[in-house]
Amino acid sequence: MITGVSNGYTKVLELQGVGYRADARGREVHLTLGFSHPIVYTLPEGVTAKVENQTLITLAGVDRRLVGEVAADIRKLRPVEPYKGKGVRYRDEQVRRKAGKAGATGG
Repeated sequence: MITGVSNGYTKVLELQGVGYRADARGREVHLTLGFSHPIVYTLPEGVTAKVENQTLITLAGVDRRLVGEVAADIRKLRPVEPYKGKGVRYRDEQVRRKAGKAGATGG
């Protein structure tokens, strides 16, 4: 049986950061990612988005390449930074954190 047609493919993106949120409105995903303006991402035909509790975006579709490409495009808008871990990440992604400056800890 063909996986894409019978079950479909999904990618889940998490938004980490104060004030980072998403909202799905029809064929558009409205993202607030810390810029001075909201970002409107228009979904291509064949991909649907569902937003749960403003920080989880679930992308679904029958074409694996297209779902992955849309997820990568959204992630590219604000990739995860290694010091505080803020940004858009895949749900199962492990982010390597850096220590930062030694004097910044106050010790």
